[in-house]
Amino acid sequence: MHSDPKGSPNFGPGPSAQSAGSGPISSGGSDEAADLARARKALLTGGTKNRRLDAPALRHALVDLHEFWLTTKGVELGIKPDCGFAIVAVGGLGRRELLPYSDLDLILLHDDMDPAVVAQVADRLWYPLWDAHIKLDHSVRTLPQALQVAAADITAALGMLEARHIAGDVELTNLLISGVRRQWRVDIRSRFDELITQTRTRWERSGEIAHRAEPDLKSGRGGLRDVQLLNALSIAQLTDGMPGLGPNSPGGGLALAHRRILDVRTELHRVAGRARDQLQAQDADEIGAALRIGDRFDLARLLSESARTISYSVDVGIRTASNSLPRRGLSRLRRPPVRRPLDEGVVEHAGEVVLARDARPKKDPGLIMRVAAAAAVNGMPISASTLGRLADNAPELREPWPKNAVNDLLVVLGSGSRAVPVIEAMDRTGLWGRLLPEWGAIRDLPPRDAVHTWTVDRHLVETAAYASGFTTRVARPDLLMLGALIHDIGKGRGGDHSVVGAELATQIGNRLGLWPSDVAVLTAMVRYHLLLPETATRRDLDDPATVQRVVDALGGDGILLELLHALAEADSLATGPGVWGDWKSSLIGELVRRCRLLMAGEELPIPDPLEPAQLAVAEDGGVHVALGPADSAHTYVVTVVAPDTPGMLSRAAGVLALQSLRVHSASLGSHAGSAVNTFVVTPRFGAPPQAVLLRQELIRASAGELDLLELLDAKDEEARSGQWEDPIAAGNDSAVPVQYAQAPPRVIWFDSPGEGQAILELRTEDRVGLLCRLAAALEHSGADIRWAKVATLGSSVVDAFCLDFGEADTRAARERVEAAVLAVVPVPPPEKKPD
Repeated sequence: MHSDPKGSPNFGPGPSAQSAGSGPISSGGSDEAADLARARKALLTGGTKNRRLDAPALRHALVDLHEFWLTTKGVELGIKPDCGFAIVAVGGLGRRELLPYSDLDLILLHDDMDPAVVAQVADRLWYPLWDAHIKLDHSVRTLPQALQVAAADITAALGMLEARHIAGDVELTNLLISGVRRQWRVDIRSRFDELITQTRTRWERSGEIAHRAEPDLKSGRGGLRDVQLLNALSIAQLTDGMPGLGPNSPGGGLALAHRRILDVRTELHRVAGRARDQLQAQDADEIGAALRIGDRFDLARLLSESARTISYSVDVGIRTASNSLPRRGLSRLRRPPVRRPLDEGVVEHAGEVVLARDARPKKDPGLIMRVAAAAAVNGMPISASTLGRLADNAPELREPWPKNAVNDLLVVLGSGSRAVPVIEAMDRTGLWGRLLPEWGAIRDLPPRDAVHTWTVDRHLVETAAYASGFTTRVARPDLLMLGALIHDIGKGRGGDHSVVGAELATQIGNRLGLWPSDVAVLTAMVRYHLLLPETATRRDLDDPATVQRVVDALGGDGILLELLHALAEADSLATGPGVWGDWKSSLIGELVRRCRLLMAGEELPIPDPLEPAQLAVAEDGGVHVALGPADSAHTYVVTVVAPDTPGMLSRAAGVLALQSLRVHSASLGSHAGSAVNTFVVTPRFGAPPQAVLLRQELIRASAGELDLLELLDAKDEEARSGQWEDPIAAGNDSAVPVQYAQAPPRVIWFDSPGEGQAILELRTEDRVGLLCRLAAALEHSGADIRWAKVATLGSSVVDAFCLDFGEADTRAARERVEAAVLAVVPVPPPEKKPD
C-alpha cells in the first residue's frame, strides 16, 4: 500500500466497495477473523492459562483485544496519523466498558476523502469483524456530517460525547470530540427538556431496578444509562459529574454503585451467552455466585442499593442542571431566586430546602427533622449540599428525643407520598439510619415472595404514606403512622419478625420519648399487625372463640383495635396491587365489628382541670397574657385570660397564628366570667413575641381593628404560593397545595352529661390558623363553646369541643354546626378525571 500526494491510502486489489452500514459479505480477511474469534472465545471461556477472569478484568481484556486488533488493522490499511482517516470508538468501547456480547460501536471518520477510497477502507475494516461474528454498529462520516447527526439526534449526540480515538488521524478525532462537546454545551438549553422527557419515557418503559424482580440493568431507573446521563450533564457544565453521594455514604457512593451494576451486567452476558440487559430470575443465583455476592436475594439487595444510589444522584444532577441552565434574552433580567423562610434555620432557595445562613448544625440536633418536615410539607427536595452538611456536622439526637423532633417526624410521615423522596434522600445520605439505627437491617432488603412490590424498607415508607390517609379514622393518628413505619422492622434478623419487631418497637418508642402507655400500644401494633388479616381470612368468624381470641390478645383495647384495622389496610395497599380488595376488606371489617361488641364503649373526651394560679387570675378580671418556656426547647406555654365573650377563643387563636406560633395543644375553659385558654406553641422562626405584644394584638382584635380571617387567608395563600414542582416529574402530584389533606376530615358526636350539651370531636389535618377558623365557625353557627381540648399530632389534629345548644340541641342544629366546621378544614384533593 502506498500513499498518494494528499496522504490518502492507495489500495491495491481488494473487495468490492460497499456503502457504510451494509451487511457482511465474504472478504479476504478470514484468517484475521478466525484469530479474533479465537481470542474472544478464550477470554469468555477461560481467560489466560485457563484462569477465569473476573468481571472488571474481562472488560479490560476485551477492550485491549479489540483496540489491539483495530490499531493493527488500521496500520495494515494505512490508517495512520495525517492520513485523513480516523477510527473512533463510541459506546462501550469508547467508555472502556466493553461487555462480552455488546455491539462494537465504531465511526470511520474521514476528511472528505475520495468516495471510492472511503468505501474500500470501510469494506476491509468491517468485513473481518463481521466474519468474527461480532455485532457491529458502524458509520462512515465526514466531520461536518457527524456534527450534523449529533445536532439532530439526541441519542447519537449522547453516544458521541463518549467518543474516544482508536487509530489514525488523532487531530480529526479531537475535532469531532471537541466539536460535539462544544455543540452540546451551546445547545443544552434548547435540548434539556427533550433530554429529560426522553429519560422519563425510558424510566416508565423499563421501571425501577431497585424494585423489579427482573430489572433492566441498562435502561431501568438507576441503571447504566442514568450514569451516562450524569456524564452528559457534566460535559454540559451543569453539574460536577458525581453529584449527590460520596464514598462514605451508606451505598458506597456513585462510582461503586456504577461498577457493581456494570459487573452484574457483565456476568449476565457471560451466563446468557449473548447480549442481554434484563436480569432474569433463573440466572440470578449463578450470577451471585460468580460475583461472590451470595444467592439471588443477596444479589437483589446489592442491585437495589446500587440502583437507589444512582437514582438519588440522578435526581440531584437533574435538579442542579435545571437550576444551572444558562439564561437568555429577557430571562437574564430576572432577579435571582430569593431565600424564603420555612422554619427555624430552614429556608427555600431555587426550589430546594436549604439551611439558613445563620443555621448552626453542630449546635442544633433537631435541625435534621425540621429540614425533613419543611421539605415534606412544601413538597420540595432537600438540597444535596444541605444533606451533606447535616451528615457531616449535625449531632446525634439525645434520648429521649425532644418533643419538637418527634412532632417533626410525625409531620414527615403525615405528608403522604411527599414523605417518600424525603426519607429516600435522608437514607441515601446516612441521616435516616442515624435517626433509626434499626433501619440498617432492612435497608434494601428484598421481599421473599413475589406479591410484594417494594423492598422491605420502601414498603414501610409506603405503608406510612397510605396510613396518612387514614389518620381521621383513629383516635391516635400519631401511633398509627409510627406503627406503619416500623411494623416490619423485625425482618432480616431471623425468627418471627412480629416478635422481634415488637422488641425493637419498645426500644424505638422509648428513644422517641413516648409515654409508657403509648410505647405499649406501639409495641402491640407491631406484635399483632398480622392478627386481623390472618384471623379474618383463615378462621371461622361465626365461631365466638375466634372473636374472643382476638379480644383477649388485644387486652380489650378498643383504640388498639382501630389502629390495627387501619394498619391492616395500609399494609395491604403498600404490598402490591390486588392484595387489598372488597373480599379482604369485608372480612376484616366484620371481625372488627364483632370484636367491638365484646369491648367497652368509647370514653368521652374530658376537659383538663384549671390550675389554682389560673383561677386566681380569672377572678381578677381583665385581659392577661402570660408566656413562659415549656418542657422542651423552642416550645412555650401561652396563657390567655380574658372576659368570656363570644369569639374570644377565635381571636386568641388567630393572634397566635398571625405571630407565626404553631399550636401543638390547647386546653380551653372558663371561670368566674373569664375564659382561661392555655396554648402550647412553637415559633416558626426565632424567638416568640413578647407577651405584651400578644396582649396588645388581642385587644386590637377584640376592638375590631384586625380582620383575623382575612389576614390568615393571606398567610395561607403565601404558604401555598411556595409549592414546588419537580422538573423531572411534570404531571405528578408530588407538590400538593397545603389546603388539601391526605385523609378526609371526620366529625364524631358524643352526648354530654350536661343538659343541652354535646361534644364534637374533629379529626382532620392542620392548616394555618385552623383553631381560629374552627372557633369562628362554631360561634357563627350559634353554638356556645363551654370547653375545648386541642391536640396537634404532627400534621394531624384531634380537637374536642363541648358545645352548649340549650334547648336547640336538635339533629338539624348539629348538622348545621358540622357543615360549618367542615367548610374550614383541609379537604382531600379532587380525584383526577381520566384522560
